[in-house]
Amino acid sequence: MSKVAWIGLGIMGYPMAGHLATLRQHEVAVFNRTRAKADAWVARFGGRAAATPAEAAEGADFVLACVGNDDDVRAVTLGPGGAFHALKPGAVFVDHTTASAKIARELHEAAKQRGAGFLDAPVSGGQSGAESGTLTVMVGGEEGDFERAQPVITAYSRAVNLIGPSGAGQLTKMVNQICIAGLIEGLAEALHFAKRAGLDVPKVIDTISKGAAQSWQMDNRWRTMVEGTFDFGFAVDWVRKDFAIAFEEAKDNGAELPVTALVDQFYAEVQAMGGNRWDTSSLIARLGRNSSKPPVILRRPRGRRRTPRNARRLLRGAREGRPPQDDGGAGA
Repeated sequence: MSKVAWIGLGIMGYPMAGHLATLRQHEVAVFNRTRAKADAWVARFGGRAAATPAEAAEGADFVLACVGNDDDVRAVTLGPGGAFHALKPGAVFVDHTTASAKIARELHEAAKQRGAGFLDAPVSGGQSGAESGTLTVMVGGEEGDFERAQPVITAYSRAVNLIGPSGAGQLTKMVNQICIAGLIEGLAEALHFAKRAGLDVPKVIDTISKGAAQSWQMDNRWRTMVEGTFDFGFAVDWVRKDFAIAFEEAKDNGAELPVTALVDQFYAEVQAMGGNRWDTSSLIARLGRNSSKPPVILRRPRGRRRTPRNARRLLRGAREGRPPQDDGGAGA
C-alpha cells in the first residue's frame, strides 16, 4: 500500500482525492487551507488531515495537488511549510492545477534537486468528471515518473497521456481551453439564433447533433443553456484565468489567438452581469438581453468601410498576444 498526500480540496480536488481513498489501496493524507474542509473529507473517506503541505507529504510516495494558480502552486510547494521541504527522494509530485508552463518547469527542476520527480498534469472534464472519475489528464514530465504515477492518476480519470517534457501538460491544457472558447460561443450563438428564428430547438439539436456540428458541449449543455442554468462547476472567473495563461504563452511563442481574445471579452461581459461563478456555458446569457433590437451581425468591411474601433483593438491585442482589458467585472 503506497502513501499518498493530496493538497487542495476544492470542487475538483475533493472528489479526486475521494476516489483514491475509495480504492483502499493507498494511505491518504490531505491538506486544505480551510481545515474544516479537510476534516470533513476525513470524516467521509478516512485517512488523516495534515496541518501543512509538508506534514501531508512527509514519507509520501506520491504527492498530488490541485489548487488555484501559479502563486498557489508555488506556496504549497516551495513556501513555508511547503510540500517540497518534506519530499523524499524517489517520490513523485503530480500537479493537477491549471497553471503556466513556466511554473511547471521551475518545479520540475526543484524536484530533481531533491531527488524526486515532478509531473504537470492539468485535467479536463470539470466538476462532473472529477465526481464520476472520468477526467482526461494531459501530462508533462519524464517517462519514468509518468509510468510510476499513472496507476494512481487512473483512479479518477479515463484517459491519461504523457504529451512531452515538463510543461507540455500545461501547454496542452491551453490548447484545450482555446478549442472550448470557440465551441461554446458558437453553440451559444446557434441556440440564440434558433430561438429568435422561432424553431423547435430540441428538434434542431436532435437533427444537427447527428452531423458535423456535434460536440460534447452540444450533447451536454444545450438544454441547460436554453434554460439559463449555469451551475456546472467550471466558473467564468477560472476560464478567464486560463485564457490569461494562454495569452501570456502566446506572447512568447508568437501564436495568434483572435477568437479566444474576443470570447475572453465576452466572458468579461458575463462577469459584469454578475456571472463570475456561472459556468462557461453562460456565454449565451449575454445574447439577446435587449430582444427589441435586431441581432448585431458583423460583416467583412468593404471598400473604405472601417472595422469598429473596439474590434480593431481586440484583434490587434490578440495578434500581439495581449489579453483584452476588462470593461468592468472582476478578473480571474
